[in-house]
Amino acid sequence: MPDVREKQRVARRKIIRQWAKLPKDKRQSMEGISEFARTAAQQNEKAFVRSRRDPYEKIMGWLLPRAHL
Repeated sequence: MPDVREKQRVARRKIIRQWAKLPKDKRQSMEGISEFARTAAQQNEKAFVRSRRDPYEKIMGWLLPRAHL
């Protein structure tokens, strides 16, 4: 179980760093956020193997508080 949590923690940090590097205009629309979250979920499938929540929903939960909508 700790290994799964560690994978998710590493994936979360990686995804948020990638998010912060995006141009501001791509971080300000729901479409841009949604597109990024779907791509990130696919690229980080292994980090969410045992997660109860859908990886897309989990990533959206991480990104929405950082979005300036």
